[in-house]
Amino acid sequence: MEILFIMIPLGIGLAALAVWAFFWAVGNGQFDDLDGPAYSVLLDDDPPPTRTKADDDER
Repeated sequence: MEILFIMIPLGIGLAALAVWAFFWAVGNGQFDDLDGPAYSVLLDDDPPPTRTKADDDER
């Protein structure tokens, strides 16, 4: 029964921390663009390779 005196405040504190973290993330724009990161995996943004003098010498 004495463990409840530790576990109940600890659970309330953990829930309060989770609620604070959620509102902090919303306030900092973490949930503004939910589709962009999903599509960015599919897009190829790497620049094309450039030719160097060494490439020309090999031919």
